[in-house]
Amino acid sequence: MKLDLPHARVELDTLGIATLTICNAGSLNILGTPVIDDLRKAFEAVATDETVRVVILRGTGDKAFVAGADIKEMGALDRASARRFIDGLRRLCEAVRQCPAPVIARIPGWTLGGGLELAIACDLRIAADSAMLGMPEVVVGIPSIIHAALLPRLIGEARAGWMLLTGENIDCAKAQEWGLVDAMVPMRVLDTEVTRMAGRLASHGPQVMRQQKRLLRQWQQQPLDVAILEGVDEFAKAFDTGEPQRFMAEFAQRKAQGVHK
Repeated sequence: MKLDLPHARVELDTLGIATLTICNAGSLNILGTPVIDDLRKAFEAVATDETVRVVILRGTGDKAFVAGADIKEMGALDRASARRFIDGLRRLCEAVRQCPAPVIARIPGWTLGGGLELAIACDLRIAADSAMLGMPEVVVGIPSIIHAALLPRLIGEARAGWMLLTGENIDCAKAQEWGLVDAMVPMRVLDTEVTRMAGRLASHGPQVMRQQKRLLRQWQQQPLDVAILEGVDEFAKAFDTGEPQRFMAEFAQRKAQGVHK
């Protein structure tokens, strides 16, 4: 697939890796309503393409992943228009979170507010060691909401409370220590690491990857006992795809040949 919207571009390579780039949103990739709408449309299109095995979400340039929502637009909102604006951002983040294929956030720099919520909605976050992350909404008079609700599960209640109440930013080293960032690398090798990880995910069976992501999302809402029992059914369903048989046979063959990877 290939998609070219004013604020979102999607390119799919031969491995099934779709790169979704935020376009024409300034050097900080700011989320205004037109950008939010185009990104949501792009993710909705990606979700319907079964040839997509993994998605890389990135901004234009290396100054920021997304440095937040559009302050100028938000400053002119009233109660009704504020609800429409934030619900648009909610729908975008949900489109990312519910995308059937795993999504990797490429984080080179500033990742703030709505931009951090967008990153949290992704499955993996790979960041440059110079990146800065934060939820500074309280500084401008609004609470952090929608997908900020994932923060306590991700980094714990105390750390989430500190970020949301102080509005202070944290550096990438602390973000990795807290579990907010999955991998931290020097800026010069960020694209290499993102490409490597995307290739690794794309090398797995596409059906099992979608199945595993769906389970991860369900586990966020289900009681533990239910999640364990439903996992038995999901395990059995995997064998309908033929992927376990093929990948296990390949593994056994490599082991017989003395190849350990």
